[in-house]
Amino acid sequence: MIDTVSVPLPGRAYDVRIGEGLLARAGTEIAPLLSRPRVAIVSDETVAAKHLGALQAALKAEGIDSTAMTLPPGEGTKSWPFFSQTVEWLLEQKVERRDVVVALGGGVIGDLVGFAAAVLRRGVRFVQVPTSLLAQVDSSVGGKTGINTPQGKNLVGSFHQPSLVLADIGVLGTLTPRDFRAGMGEVVKYGMLGDVSFFEWLEQNAQAVIAGDVAARQHAVRRSVEMKAEIVLRDETEQGDRALLNLGHTFCHALEKATGYSDRLLHGEGVAIGCALAFDLSARLGLCPQEDPSRVRALLAEAGMTRDLGDISGDLPGAEALLDLMAQDKKVVDGQLRFILAHGIGQAFVTSDVPPETVRALLSEQLATR
Repeated sequence: MIDTVSVPLPGRAYDVRIGEGLLARAGTEIAPLLSRPRVAIVSDETVAAKHLGALQAALKAEGIDSTAMTLPPGEGTKSWPFFSQTVEWLLEQKVERRDVVVALGGGVIGDLVGFAAAVLRRGVRFVQVPTSLLAQVDSSVGGKTGINTPQGKNLVGSFHQPSLVLADIGVLGTLTPRDFRAGMGEVVKYGMLGDVSFFEWLEQNAQAVIAGDVAARQHAVRRSVEMKAEIVLRDETEQGDRALLNLGHTFCHALEKATGYSDRLLHGEGVAIGCALAFDLSARLGLCPQEDPSRVRALLAEAGMTRDLGDISGDLPGAEALLDLMAQDKKVVDGQLRFILAHGIGQAFVTSDVPPETVRALLSEQLATR
């Protein structure tokens, strides 16, 4: 079964297709978008080894020629050098404004290729073919594209909506257990921020999702995409409600910077830890029930996910240094750092009214227990 979640933005509407076997149908799905039967594909070496051949065969079956470039895997690829390489390669392939670029991979490839497509000839269309759980439920939907810089994560980029998203849940079976669980960090985030019934469903079904139950995986991806699409429709360029999607990310981005964007901490792992810290902070400020942080951690534990600073290997900077890293976050407005906190599970909100000393104390206590 293939589900379709529509993102009906005026003049930029597109569908997110979710289900098993979509990679084999990619030619049929992409063909209606093309003005000429040719696409350029960008992937990473790990994903390409597993899925590029199948994608190109599916395109060829519909008479669509393709050319492909592969980049090194990892967060380090989401940077100026590889962004420049991608744009220049696309120009060398003579990609025209009416052509389509395909991003085959996880969030790093999707963000990088989307940004390249946004600036190439002042904007060409692109299709997301997300191959990680994190990309399927989060980064492939909504049009946020960009790269990291030495100053911080995602500080350079643009809003550029895809023309189509093909989320083949069958490819999730090729992920390592760690990568899949990292993606669960973004899945549980949706229940925490705006749907307590989905959170409760995950409390009962997280193990089935992890174990590979097809129906459970499809529901988890579909509900996550539905929630993201609803928020994007209300606030495409993150002026208000869309900031809710950053639940856990204020802490996460600082931790990613502190660990050098390395495999010490995957993005979804940082999100999971950040969500747990956000609920800790909310409880300390008297905003949510005292039992909610424990309930959040129990779900993260049930899914075998990271939940504390102690789950990060190696040294971390002190609380003050982590606060300084947070101050570089995109969510800083007029010098004030905005947090996404919660009145309860499923009731997230944005606030700048957070005493720094409370955040410092929380971080200090967590660091002391490592």
